[in-house]
Amino acid sequence: MSLPPPPGTTPGAVPEGLPYHRIHEAGRPGVARPIAGIVLMLVGFLVIGAVVAAVALALWFLVTGQPQVPLTELADTEHVTPAGLAFLNVAIASFIPLAMVAQRSLHGLRPRWLASVRPRIRWRYLLACLGISVVALIATLVVGAIVPGQDGDLSGHANSFTTTTLHFLLVILLLTPFQAAGEEYVFRGYLTQAVGGLFGNVYVAVLLPAFLFGLAHGAQSPPVFFDRFAFGVVAGILVVMTGGLEAGISMHVLNNFLAYGVALAYGDMSSTLNPGAGSWWSIPVTLTQSLVYLGLAVLVARKMGLATTTRGRVLEAPQSRV
Repeated sequence: MSLPPPPGTTPGAVPEGLPYHRIHEAGRPGVARPIAGIVLMLVGFLVIGAVVAAVALALWFLVTGQPQVPLTELADTEHVTPAGLAFLNVAIASFIPLAMVAQRSLHGLRPRWLASVRPRIRWRYLLACLGISVVALIATLVVGAIVPGQDGDLSGHANSFTTTTLHFLLVILLLTPFQAAGEEYVFRGYLTQAVGGLFGNVYVAVLLPAFLFGLAHGAQSPPVFFDRFAFGVVAGILVVMTGGLEAGISMHVLNNFLAYGVALAYGDMSSTLNPGAGSWWSIPVTLTQSLVYLGLAVLVARKMGLATTTRGRVLEAPQSRV
């Protein structure tokens, strides 16, 4: 069964040359669809994501012979354990299939259009962005050494390396990339396209998902919220300027690796997931990382000649994979 054309198109015609945030214009029209998609994301995460994560961990405990951990303990972010972090990561990673289901069932678009305008993950660019993330991290460390008030909740000495540390490390290395990708697929992927399709305005498509991204992290002080909002804005700009999620995923993965790694080495995992009051002095450090990464990621994207708009009809298979 053919899908109805978007408003403003002739029968049988599908828009071409769409930027990432306007891809939903090629799907089924209607204000109710993106609203239903947002509800699906929320309910799916709270119900489906939690169930999938709990079942996956139950199977892991069964296979390894470890004692089962109650769900209340897994979901306790005030006293984080390796199993609890794994539960959280798997639940958030469920946003990837949830976003894909919404893209297909509500908007009539193939799920791969969430990845990029090609439509697929452009792996060469994603790997290049991982290298760029390291450069941005070095710039951040330099600025962080100069700006006062960057110690936060960190102790003055390194933590002991224990079995728990090893378990945390394995969870971080194996599951955190999927958790970071899950957040990017829902906030910079589905929500950016949904908001862009509703309002047709690139600024709203970037700022509103970034605001929701900050709110989604729960109760937090103004400096901490601004830090997350700024991260969301930069990631949103990257999606529009590069035509895909690759740069945002890479930045998110390395950012989480850094935060968790520092917590394991010098701090506490629970404090990392539930930051305290924060400090406005952290903003220059955050902006340094974000702006250095933004500039380099866009520069590399242009050097690689990445497409930033769709080259074929969105509802049809692409003619080329270049």
